[in-house]
Amino acid sequence: MVKIGKKEKNGELYKAILLLKNEEECYNFFQDLCTVSELRSMEQRFEVATLLHEGLIYNDILERTGASSATISRVNRSLSYGAGGYEVIFDRQKKK
Repeated sequence: MVKIGKKEKNGELYKAILLLKNEEECYNFFQDLCTVSELRSMEQRFEVATLLHEGLIYNDILERTGASSATISRVNRSLSYGAGGYEVIFDRQKKK
């Protein structure tokens, strides 16, 4: 079993996400699942990851997204030392 943090993950959420068929279904599911603040935070982190991946520097990302330097640093760590999830997305986006 895979762990997230110190706890075992419940795979049902991830299996449910894989059942979504399009952007609208995904949006509706996450709108039901998350608060507006949680969604905005995830959207911002993904935008930061995209900009870091494109080679932008911290100050430009801060100005463009409004993300804190702590958020930018955390996302950068995930890009460098994370589980590789961002890279999977970026590779698949490039192939489209």
